[in-house]
Amino acid sequence: MSHHPSETRHDVPCSFCGLLCDDLSVTTDHGRVRIDAGACPRATAGFDAANRALDAGATPRIKGQAATLEQAIAAAAEMLRGARAPLFGGNGTELPGMRGVMDLADATGGTVDHMNSYSMFRNFHVLQNSGWVVTSLSEVRNRADLLVCFGTDIASRLPRFYERCLWVDDTLFGLRAEDREVVMLGSPKDPSLATSPAGRKAEVLACANEDLAEVAQALRALVAGRPVAGDSVAGIATADLARLADRLKAAKYGVVAWVTSDLDFDHAELAVQSACDLVRELNAHTRCNGLPLGGTDGDYTAHQVCTWQTGFTVRTRLSASGPQHDPRAFDTDVVLANGAADALVWVSSFDPGKTPPSTSIPTVVIGHPAMQVECDVFIPVGVPGIDTAGHLFRTDSSVAVPMRKLRDVGLPSVAEVTAAIRAALQPARPAVTTSEARAC
Repeated sequence: MSHHPSETRHDVPCSFCGLLCDDLSVTTDHGRVRIDAGACPRATAGFDAANRALDAGATPRIKGQAATLEQAIAAAAEMLRGARAPLFGGNGTELPGMRGVMDLADATGGTVDHMNSYSMFRNFHVLQNSGWVVTSLSEVRNRADLLVCFGTDIASRLPRFYERCLWVDDTLFGLRAEDREVVMLGSPKDPSLATSPAGRKAEVLACANEDLAEVAQALRALVAGRPVAGDSVAGIATADLARLADRLKAAKYGVVAWVTSDLDFDHAELAVQSACDLVRELNAHTRCNGLPLGGTDGDYTAHQVCTWQTGFTVRTRLSASGPQHDPRAFDTDVVLANGAADALVWVSSFDPGKTPPSTSIPTVVIGHPAMQVECDVFIPVGVPGIDTAGHLFRTDSSVAVPMRKLRDVGLPSVAEVTAAIRAALQPARPAVTTSEARAC
């Protein structure tokens, strides 16, 4: 472990939400990191947890007893060597780490999922079923004059969204912060987070988020010029919805944004589908796009890497005969409940609170150094964007942002640990990998 004197860096990316803001100023002083500018609640919590790791004395453990890194890697390899159906869950890591997880799963015939896939599949089901028309953060920043928040206030999940993407004046086409309007549909946690710099508040048309599909379909009908029966829809006055429909049609660049984590109810994909149907209808009259938002614990990155390498997103098993994708059967909770896994490898390097689910099968945790967890093998790793470099995909999936290593506290990366376990497996268990099977 090396601790250098105080050093300040600028334009530092933050890895703790899907915006991946890359304008932080950070000072590293004898191993501790401090945000001088660009802080938000998520960034502050992430950096504070990384600092706590210095006090935790992160040491590999085997069945609760301190061990060397080499011993822990050997124990993890031995566990996987005896497994026939390992599950690789969590997967809170950056791009090189996820590639390492995929390689290890490929070598062992493992199933790959992500801790946030329950939320991600609310989007994937719609994308697979009908496609969608979506935009990027840069387009929102430069063009959007009307933002409709669909069941979310956005900033509770992505704290600097409005500061970075809406309340800006330096746009390509002369759009100013006060030229933009925000309307919130559903049950946003804190509408005040969307207040403009001049004090203009977001308009809220309140209903239960469970009723958003009905509201969106009513809006779609009004946009198309079809009548909507009744004085209200899900508690929202039909006249208010008609006015919103007119505003959406009059907007030069409307955006309908949602965060699937806030649409936490049964069959929430139907609400997403209805929002996408509304966007599609609006494009017959003006320009409008959807904006699916989210992105924590490397979930968008895991999706991208898994899709590149197998043709499928997460919830995929890498068998010798080729990748098999089943969004229901290969859900982590379902796999564990059905006894379909005989070993669990849990990866979580961003948040010490994201620990593995309770299970009786042998478990290896490759985790945040401040994590408190009981398992068969624990291997602490560096925090991406603080202790290790790499890339993460931004929430709009259009940009892969390079993370920077800000300090050296002697912790390996997820990529280094998975590669070491893979190498330890090699002599004792030569495996036919998925890529080799496809080549045959």
